[in-house]
Amino acid sequence: MRIPRIHTPEALAPGEHTLAGNAAHHAGTVLRMNAGDRVVLFNGDGLDYPAEILEAGRKRLTVHVESPHDPGTESPLAITLGQVMSRGDRMDYAIQKATEMGVTAIQPLDSARCEVRLNPERERKRLKNWQQVAISAAEQCGRARIPTIHSPMKLADWLTHCDDAVRLVLHHEGQPVRGQDTTPTSVALLIGPEGGLDDSEFDAAAEAGFAPLALGPRVLRTETAPVAAIGLCQWLWGDFQSSGKETAE
Repeated sequence: MRIPRIHTPEALAPGEHTLAGNAAHHAGTVLRMNAGDRVVLFNGDGLDYPAEILEAGRKRLTVHVESPHDPGTESPLAITLGQVMSRGDRMDYAIQKATEMGVTAIQPLDSARCEVRLNPERERKRLKNWQQVAISAAEQCGRARIPTIHSPMKLADWLTHCDDAVRLVLHHEGQPVRGQDTTPTSVALLIGPEGGLDDSEFDAAAEAGFAPLALGPRVLRTETAPVAAIGLCQWLWGDFQSSGKETAE
């Protein structure tokens, strides 16, 4: 039986700990765990903390934490996903799958054809929701780090800050990405909105060093494209990279 993984924002170390909030609710109410059950805790520091439950209630979880270990689930490739915001649950899906695929950071973007407009209150609520989506995805997929989800910003502003070794923008008329003689340490992926980026935005991305990337003859939806693109990057330079390649800073 798989041991449940539960996130907590608390600092962890071997010994007895009492946790509250979502961790206690998830263990005691959602999973209906009891004293003696095993759980793996993580707080985003890159380590898993095996623990035995001493007491499980609806509002409080007491555990005995054992020695932590690195689960080895992080990619050697730092991937930043620049995702233009989409409506409904499409953005949630993109964040969930990007977390599962191993991205380091997610930058929600506003572009000319973006149909999402957030006032400060809505932005705060969406950020909180996106962070919880990422946490739940990390619990499920075995990651001990949670991607950083930045506050939304204008596409033009983000382009001026990107300095990743490889920069790619999804475009159905682009070229297939190919391996390199050296393995990059970081990649930035730019995914447009449901209506696509406009010509001026593609030009700005090109000026910022983004190469157009095609993922086959079909046009992918805005929430599907990052999954395919991240998987390709992980195959070429990340999770499945060959040990014989040099590394490019």
